[in-house]
Amino acid sequence: MVLAGGVGAARFLRGLQSCTDPEAVTVVVNTADDDEFYGLYVSPDIDTVIYTLAGLAPVRRGWGLAADTFHCLGALERFYGHAWFRLGDRDLATHIYRTERLRQGASLTRVTAEIAHRFGIREQILPMTDQRVATFVRTRQHGWLPFQRYLIHHSPSADVQGIQLRGITKANPTPQVQQALTHATHVILPPSNPLVSLGPILRLPGVRQCLRTKRSRVLAISPLLGHTPVKGPLDRMLRGLGHEVSPYGVARLYRDIASIFVLDRSDARYADPIRELGMQPVLADILITTPERAHALAELSLELLGS
Repeated sequence: MVLAGGVGAARFLRGLQSCTDPEAVTVVVNTADDDEFYGLYVSPDIDTVIYTLAGLAPVRRGWGLAADTFHCLGALERFYGHAWFRLGDRDLATHIYRTERLRQGASLTRVTAEIAHRFGIREQILPMTDQRVATFVRTRQHGWLPFQRYLIHHSPSADVQGIQLRGITKANPTPQVQQALTHATHVILPPSNPLVSLGPILRLPGVRQCLRTKRSRVLAISPLLGHTPVKGPLDRMLRGLGHEVSPYGVARLYRDIASIFVLDRSDARYADPIRELGMQPVLADILITTPERAHALAELSLELLGS
């Protein structure tokens, strides 16, 4: 099982796909980034995982569909103003289908399975919950912001003061997620933001408790190279919430649920402090810049878990 959120997790999954049976892999995906644009329900992390596993995501950008165009978005600007959230023309088909099926009464779990099937995905892709959960980020300069607006407009400069998961107290992991967690032989926490990508999954009732019982079979991968995130604003978030901005700081967030922590070779100075947390530090090349690197990191993870 892999808990996933964002481009880093999707790229890791692409590597995992190349070295194991996809049908043996279950992916539980963060949905706290979900939002509505132009009346359409958008699930950014789910779509990034599906598009990447289908080999259709752009290599550099990581999100959306490669070589997509934005003519419809340009036309929408005539009525709605600046289109700050980018939805490509072919990408829109996914959101239109999802929105219609949800309005027909289908669950997000059911619709996600349908979309994954249409893209030829053999892995089981599960939304973390069928209830709405929304991430909000509080910044010193702008107050509380919906996650996507924060990420796209303000993450390079705004000082983070808080993160709130609205709706999390009323949300539950789906029965499919609960079953997958119970029966998972191994669990991988890929190089994703531990606060807003994997954090919402871990905050659902019973998830963290279940992982504690499997701690010896849970592996986490650092999303940081030294003090720098592989992608995204993790450094600002960790600093703003009082955590150390380092692989050690991330390892502390996982110490109760993961027994193995993979960090970059350039961060060897953190190995001993991480070992003192009761975790096995493993030095590796964690920067996923090519399919070969993704394959090597996924293969190493499986070896460390004894798969």
